[in-house]
Amino acid sequence: ISGLNKSYKHPEYNVDHKIVPHGISVAVTAPAVFRYTGEACPDRHFKAAEIFGADISKVRKAESAGPLLADQLTKYLSDLGVPNGLEALGYTKTDIPALVKGTLPQHRVTKLAPLSTGAEALERIFEDAMKNY
Repeated sequence: ISGLNKSYKHPEYNVDHKIVPHGISVAVTAPAVFRYTGEACPDRHFKAAEIFGADISKVRKAESAGPLLADQLTKYLSDLGVPNGLEALGYTKTDIPALVKGTLPQHRVTKLAPLSTGAEALERIFEDAMKNY
């Protein structure tokens, strides 16, 4: 994400150049990633959602795990003033192919995912990460 940055300069970084900090890249894509990975390991996603304040006592369908965690995390991101998705960093849907191309070789990240992280999956994640709230 940072390597394709066209215009974003993080307000809390006192530098004279454009930069998308790693943590911001992770934060703005995390809800989309969790919506995608939730069914693969629902117990971990439910536990994380609970840590973020969700009542998981009546929610046990695996397909609910990712969206529940994503919703809880999104509340925190909004409250913290984290940019609202990739669009807030200056990206558009036309950037998705380049974002996918830049992500595919990053095996230190993609190999840890509980599901396939091929081009199609990454396209879906980046499209979903355009706006979080």
